[in-house]
Amino acid sequence: MSDRSGIFAGEDPFVLARTWLAEAEDKELNDPNAIALSTVDADGLPNARMVLLKDIEDDAFVFYTNYESAKAGELDQAGKAAFVMHWKSLRRQIRVRGLIEREEGQQADDYYASRSIKSRLGAWASAQSRPLDSRAALMAEVAKVTARHGTNPPRPPFWGGYRIRPVEIEFWADGAFRLHDRFRWVRKDISAPWDVTRLNP
Repeated sequence: MSDRSGIFAGEDPFVLARTWLAEAEDKELNDPNAIALSTVDADGLPNARMVLLKDIEDDAFVFYTNYESAKAGELDQAGKAAFVMHWKSLRRQIRVRGLIEREEGQQADDYYASRSIKSRLGAWASAQSRPLDSRAALMAEVAKVTARHGTNPPRPPFWGGYRIRPVEIEFWADGAFRLHDRFRWVRKDISAPWDVTRLNP
């Protein structure tokens, strides 16, 4: 890997991912932490949606959602997921594939408490992914949970985090004439060392 230098340099893919995200936060107009999360249902049919990445830990990527949503059901059933972060402003992307575990402890409580009051109440009000009669019905439910929980609602028992522990991470940067630079980090399991390979564009 003698040519893995410049923006690809480093021996820790999580440090590198944090560096790229920090650079995107200076350039990307909206939601530099948006990821396209991919899952599969019980029949193996793929699904994808945008969610916001909330933390890059020393060995994992963390986001939050409703545990009764379609995505949560697919995550729990498969135990695996993938995502891509793409920044048009930087002409870069990161692709991740890995294993799933829930984050239901103090970290989830702390993140929930850091959200705006309207977002916290919205988490209580929304039966995410399930049919909704109307926008008015949703707003009525928000009013009900506001009356019930006030201005400091606790984290709902059906809402929390997911941690993706990757077994594969790919860093991609746009190159002239579509001769892109790609480096794939792979490990056999989450306790194994990383092997890094340059890929053809």
